[in-house]
Amino acid sequence: MFKLNLKIAWRNLWKNKGYTLINILGLSIGMASCILIFIFIRFQLSFDEGYKNEDRIYRVVTNWKYSAYEDFSSGVPVPFAAAARNEIAGFETVGSIVKRNAFLQINDANGKEKMKSQEAVYYAQPDFFNVLSDIKWIYSAPELALAEPNTVVLSAKYAEKFFGSVKDAIGKNMRLGEKINLKVAGIIQDMPQNSSFPLEIVISYETYKGRFNNNWDSVNSAFCSYVLLKEGLRPEDLQQSIANFNKKYYPVDKIAGNQENKLQVLRAIHFSDKYDNFANASINRSQIYGLAIIGLFLIITACINFINLSTAQSVTRSKEVGVRKVMGSKRSQLIYQFLTETFVVSLAALLIACVITELAIPPMQHLFKGRIEFSLFGHPSIFAFMALLVLFIAFLAGFYPALVISGFKPALAIKNKIALNKRGLSLRKILVVAQFAITIVLIVGTLVVIKQMQFVQQKSLGFNPDAVAMVGIPNDSLSKIKYNTFKERISKLPGVEDISFCQSPPLSGNINSSDFTYNGVKNKDFELRNIRADENFFKVFDLKLIAGKLYHKSDTANACVVNETFLKKMSITNPEEAIGKVIYASGNTVPIAGVVKDFNDQSLREQISALAIFPGKNDYWNVSVKIDSKQIAATMKEIDKIWNSTFPNGVFDSAFVNETINSYYESEQIMGVLFKIFAGVIIFISFIGLFGLISFVATQRTKEVAIRKVLGASTLELVKMLNGSFLVMVFVANIVAWPLAYLFVSKWLAGFAYRIDVSIWPFALAMAISMAITLVTVSIRSYKAASANTIDVLKYE
Repeated sequence: MFKLNLKIAWRNLWKNKGYTLINILGLSIGMASCILIFIFIRFQLSFDEGYKNEDRIYRVVTNWKYSAYEDFSSGVPVPFAAAARNEIAGFETVGSIVKRNAFLQINDANGKEKMKSQEAVYYAQPDFFNVLSDIKWIYSAPELALAEPNTVVLSAKYAEKFFGSVKDAIGKNMRLGEKINLKVAGIIQDMPQNSSFPLEIVISYETYKGRFNNNWDSVNSAFCSYVLLKEGLRPEDLQQSIANFNKKYYPVDKIAGNQENKLQVLRAIHFSDKYDNFANASINRSQIYGLAIIGLFLIITACINFINLSTAQSVTRSKEVGVRKVMGSKRSQLIYQFLTETFVVSLAALLIACVITELAIPPMQHLFKGRIEFSLFGHPSIFAFMALLVLFIAFLAGFYPALVISGFKPALAIKNKIALNKRGLSLRKILVVAQFAITIVLIVGTLVVIKQMQFVQQKSLGFNPDAVAMVGIPNDSLSKIKYNTFKERISKLPGVEDISFCQSPPLSGNINSSDFTYNGVKNKDFELRNIRADENFFKVFDLKLIAGKLYHKSDTANACVVNETFLKKMSITNPEEAIGKVIYASGNTVPIAGVVKDFNDQSLREQISALAIFPGKNDYWNVSVKIDSKQIAATMKEIDKIWNSTFPNGVFDSAFVNETINSYYESEQIMGVLFKIFAGVIIFISFIGLFGLISFVATQRTKEVAIRKVLGASTLELVKMLNGSFLVMVFVANIVAWPLAYLFVSKWLAGFAYRIDVSIWPFALAMAISMAITLVTVSIRSYKAASANTIDVLKYE
């Protein structure tokens, strides 16, 4: 029976090649978009999966609650692990790991330099690998390889990169910084891309110089601890123990901000918007849900097209249905027949969708800069998804047309006097309104995302980041002696306008903040962000002084400069009142010399921090170089040469401040590109859907149009008549879509502390675009109907 239905389906589809092609094209594009979205979502949801004890593995995080705000860190104090092992009985294993950037040098067998590289390294306790026990060791084990100082474990990829092969790497030496020699004592598997632990170079924790820090008030997000709970315990069972631990080590009278430690489940690390991770690849779950909804909308839109086109064809197949019923076919058999046809179309669309997906994967890889694995056949779940997608579409798109067509009365069907009732037409109108409402929401969203990104790129940040290069410098004792020599040499280059030693540019994700004392009184409402920079910092970045003076080179540690936000939070209305007042923060006790105008010190998602700029001669690791914009390329080449001759044992590293600032909005830029793509896809699918519905209307009203033409109606008047209802439907779609679009864009913009105002123009432009598409699409088909030969239409009568 299925074989017969398949044969009949093939004949009918081939007979109506035009409609079949339109159906397959719309479905295949929608399915390809859905498959790409599914691949992306599956990859994101697969982060850190597969650990056998994943329900018992937790990261310990630190929270603060000040009077004015809350703060969060993925790190813990250095002494946390040792204390927690002894005092929290529910922890089976506690392991710490620290991320740092380091200079590495590899020599050949003769001791000659073979390679030098600046890399992210991790100092890890053996217990860390006992918590994440599924990480495979190709050679050795954590208790052996990481128990002693000056040992290093490499991933298989880095063993090959540094020494040619895994076998050749074992037992070899490499240099860390200027003095420390590391012995390769173990090899681990390459970590997958969907891991929050991109471990390439792991050094024994005993080598880490900061391991003796006993300050419980000092927390760095790069210093993390992971715990394995005892079998059968849940975080709720440890609440009291952790509360007692927090009370003991974070007393309110000594440590500000009600500091406390909490547990975060392993699988939540990748989706956290409060805490960062080593991979720097987190994503908000709301973004995943948003993409899933867009994928669902795409498929629904494609199915709406299929329904409209199928019902448009239904009248032409009325005789076939009448004859089948007279010959004894049951309605259920007819429904099965038409569902088979839909299944064949869906299957053909899937094959084309697979081709489109394969062609789209390289651009998607490029969009995400290779950080995400895209593979059509990379996981069994993708095959299951495609199978379910075909069945879902075949049923959703085919059931209603099958129900309508199979319900024709045989007598009327054979006489070709079938006319679909108004209720059916109303449903199709509702479907078109829904389809265009989805399209309009995406158009509005795309326009707002584009405008916000333009705002982010063009907004004045309160400083000038143009043509400023941040050049990394070594901060070991020998290199510090050469700082002035390096500065003098590059200052003589014709393209260099000014130079400053600092830790980071004014806008940076590198945040160092602490509690502080102002004029002898300890502040408990907020923390003060600290920036270390020399006296030229203000000139290089064009920071505006509004009160007092800037510190000079002679003021090595005798002055600081604060910003306007600091004064606002301290309720100081006159900037002159703050001049001369003493601040104690991060080990510095200095008077305020000046006040600078506010500048954005973090991305525009965040409010401006209360901050102080201190000189810090021994705490610089960057040189900011202001360059003539016409000589950037040539000047950077010369700086590179001078740097390498001054610091021959280091690795030159530089980045332009503008580029770094733009990188903070990379996820929004990617979302903007995806919105453009999917909005374009839905617009195209909607174009096909409109064509389907106007085809239906033109078919139903062929005789009416012919009679009106015979009675004197012009072609233009007939086109207006056929177009009117569609323009009304699109207008209604705009009315429905606008509140939904407003809610969507308002929620998205809420993620930015500095954002555009939601005005009427994106909504008006979306209406104009949707109306224009409707007018063009419908006019093409209605003109063909209106200009048809009336004799051919009426000759049956």
